Amino acid sequence: MKGFIIALQFLTRLPTPRVRVGDGDFARSMRWFPAAGVVVGALVAGAAWLGALADGWVGALAALAAWVGVTGALHLDGLSDLADASGAAHKDRERFLAVMADPHVGSFGVVAIVLQLLAKLVLVHALLGAGAAGFAALILIPFAARIGPLVWTIWLPPLHPGLGARFVAAVGIGPIALWAAALGASALVVPAILAAVPLIALWGLWLKRKLGGVSGDCHGAGIELVETGLLVAGLVLRHL
Repeated sequence: MKGFIIALQFLTRLPTPRVRVGDGDFARSMRWFPAAGVVVGALVAGAAWLGALADGWVGALAALAAWVGVTGALHLDGLSDLADASGAAHKDRERFLAVMADPHVGSFGVVAIVLQLLAKLVLVHALLGAGAAGFAALILIPFAARIGPLVWTIWLPPLHPGLGARFVAAVGIGPIALWAAALGASALVVPAILAAVPLIALWGLWLKRKLGGVSGDCHGAGIELVETGLLVAGLVLRHL
């Protein structure tokens, strides 16, 4: 339970009980990232439901506001950093890493954030048309996307000492197998959630080919992209 609270403290802006955190506790909290995603998803779905009582677009906007608010735009920051790096130095790895480490947001980063928010807004609105299935998808999508960092951590070496490097020793096959089983069970409710498997794999392959490793920004960007990919998968499956 301590790891779950620490994961909530790191991934969300929700009020949580005070706990004493050591380096080992913080690293082990990554095992609870998918559980924290369920909390995020429940709040997003709840906001969507309340907003949809007025109008579908209001529901989508409420869901998006909750999504950004509860996470503190943490993952959007990683997405913007990677977008800036890709735009400024798409062929030079060292330059890519240098731009990604720059705390300033450039034009590519701004465009990436705007497009990501617009994509989620439109896709959530479309998904709400599926009724209860759409709300179930909103609960499960943040959960599934947060399995990604566990996989990327044991698959790829850290790019530099820092946040990503702390988690390597604390994440093993056991937690991933557990959450994979939970993902499979959740597919009984939302079949499209299984698209998380290829989406997580594709992001890992891109990172391996492009950078040869992973960092905190890469995790954040991956979570955002997997979430959007799952929204698309849910919409596609609805129309098949």
